[in-house]
Amino acid sequence: MTETLSRRERQIMDVLHRLGQASAADIEAELPDAPSYSAVRAHLRTLEEKGHLRHEVEQLRYVYFPTVNPERARKSAVRHLVDTFFGGSPADAVAALIDPKSAKLKKADLDRLAQLIEEARR
Repeated sequence: MTETLSRRERQIMDVLHRLGQASAADIEAELPDAPSYSAVRAHLRTLEEKGHLRHEVEQLRYVYFPTVNPERARKSAVRHLVDTFFGGSPADAVAALIDPKSAKLKKADLDRLAQLIEEARR
């Protein structure tokens, strides 16, 4: 399950993680610039073969569920984001997130970040 997902596969998994479970039609309705229903089904079969999701039959339709827990999926998505847009540098990603020109962080957010940095130093 460590394979890299295509853009469309990642979008499908994003929908599944957000909804918790969904039919192919539900997923198609949520996708930006959605492909055909049969293309969504093909992606779902591929993702199931890769082990990223499973399905159950409910009232004559397939309902899909992610097999990776949300925390692991979140970490994988962040790693992909950092690798893709920040050259693998977590520091550059964090710097972009806390840039005062684009982010309006509350004091509580800044305190939490400071605490996490302090814990990482230990």
